[in-house]
Amino acid sequence: MGSTLRERKKQQTRQEISDVATRLFIERGFDAVTIAQIAAAADVAKMTVTNHFPRKEDLVLDLHEAMVRWPAETVANRAAGQSALGALREAHFAALERRDALLGFSGPSFAGLVLGSPTLVARLREIDEQREQTLAEVLAGEGTFAGQPGGDPPPLLVAAQLNATHRVLFQEVLRRTAEGESDDQIAGGLEPLARQAFDLLEPALGWHAVRQ
Repeated sequence: MGSTLRERKKQQTRQEISDVATRLFIERGFDAVTIAQIAAAADVAKMTVTNHFPRKEDLVLDLHEAMVRWPAETVANRAAGQSALGALREAHFAALERRDALLGFSGPSFAGLVLGSPTLVARLREIDEQREQTLAEVLAGEGTFAGQPGGDPPPLLVAAQLNATHRVLFQEVLRRTAEGESDDQIAGGLEPLARQAFDLLEPALGWHAVRQ
């Protein structure tokens, strides 16, 4: 019980620091705000900020760990008879339905902050590369390319194709959000694009890594 309480308090502190930092970044710009200013505004020590967020960019992109893990965990936990592609298709449409932050739903101020900062855009690229590599590691021990000549494709090649779909959808959500579209408008516009993206992958990857 004590450990659970400590973890909850730690998470609460982390979230409060991130919220304060994001507010300051939106008000003043990402590069104009220092860690010391964030600590003062959050009423914590500077070391507390850096302990929770070793990188300044992750004060904004505080979901970076979940962003990296999400596709890999989706594939790892897929149902029997389901392919990696099928699991990710299902997960993306569910995320679209609930307007999930992992798919880029974030509000116009936040989206504008991220897209307006070269540092944050570069961090998104790093996260994207990590997500692809993490997915490839899961795929490396998975399934067969059933019924296709030449055997299994390299896991990193499969992960790159699957991750590219996620990247395009995420960037489109972020762009439309920054331009002021509502979440409902974005979801409505993204559904046919997502369907087309996954349909294009189906002939090549629909039978790959089917859970036995």
